[in-house]
Amino acid sequence: MKLKLIIVLFLFSALVYAQDKVKVTLIVDAPKLGDTSKVYVAGNITALGNWQPDKVKLNKKIGSKWGITFNADKGSRIEYKFTKGSWATEALGDDSSVQGNKVLVPVKDTVVSIIVNNWRDNFNFKVKGQITGNVIFHKNFEAKGLKPRDIFVWLPPDYDAQKDKRYPVLYMNDGQNLIDPRTSTNFIDWQIDETADSLIRKGEVRPFIIVGINNTADRSPEYNNTFLGKLYERLVVEKIKPFVDEHYRTLPDAANTAIGGSSMGGLISMIFAWDYPNVFSKAACFSPAFKFQFFDYAQVVEKDQSPKRNITIYIDNGGVGLETELQPGVDEMIKVLEQKGYTEGKDLFFYFDKTAEHNEAAWAKRVWRPIKLFFGK
Repeated sequence: MKLKLIIVLFLFSALVYAQDKVKVTLIVDAPKLGDTSKVYVAGNITALGNWQPDKVKLNKKIGSKWGITFNADKGSRIEYKFTKGSWATEALGDDSSVQGNKVLVPVKDTVVSIIVNNWRDNFNFKVKGQITGNVIFHKNFEAKGLKPRDIFVWLPPDYDAQKDKRYPVLYMNDGQNLIDPRTSTNFIDWQIDETADSLIRKGEVRPFIIVGINNTADRSPEYNNTFLGKLYERLVVEKIKPFVDEHYRTLPDAANTAIGGSSMGGLISMIFAWDYPNVFSKAACFSPAFKFQFFDYAQVVEKDQSPKRNITIYIDNGGVGLETELQPGVDEMIKVLEQKGYTEGKDLFFYFDKTAEHNEAAWAKRVWRPIKLFFGK
């Protein structure tokens, strides 16, 4: 009797689980691609690779069509894009413009067919915007187990004239998206170069150096509390920062060193400050993925019994789209930090923009806030 009851409960659970799932099929018709081309999908759920552009490959269909079928939670919000294996080769619109995330909320088995005629690696339109200021690029910083990456160093307006002066430094993740619209995800950059240049010239902040660290195709695991994330931290702390301190006139102490980023980049910025408070005393966490899907960094911080760190944490978030999914994690992290003795307005700062979306254009409008907080006179 007991065995029969277990079997019945198991079958009931399986039936409920099945009812909560739907099958989603994505089909891409790309008539301009050759038969040997590869097409990938990247999206916000595990079945779509958690935004890794080269992880989930579509199967070749008949003719010019590629497709994939996967299970998803009924009624869940699915966001996705198509690539040829990297964000430099993502699908564009018919006018060669970068498209926003495609969104699907399936309530039943669903088939979506999309025609893609243009890809980012062969776009032919003029990108608006430019790099402002003196920027120096350095290539191929490597560490065992990690993909190599480039960095840039943005120098303040008076750097060449003030030969004996040393400067605080802001390290930023997702370097491709910061100063050059040609390399940014949606051809819209953070404009952090223009913002920093303007604030410095107006005398509203101390002159400071910006170091942008490019991401790789392993962005999601590298920007998380994972094995690759710890390797990435070590790359920055043990190789990139010493290189910058050796070749540029920095103020290398923690009090003059900050780090920042958005989304997963906001998460890893918090992790940097938490793991290396003797290196980074300030963290700017834009739209941070503190608690999302299968991970919860707020819980990691809560369980940490070590003494309160001497760090300043800036957190901000928007109120549109994906931002609403991230807000519970933001709320939980702020609550945990306050329980650990961090005080709003003193060493913990939160800004909420209810109209802001999850993109570079939105972060560009707010990046001045932590800059003035960290480097204001």
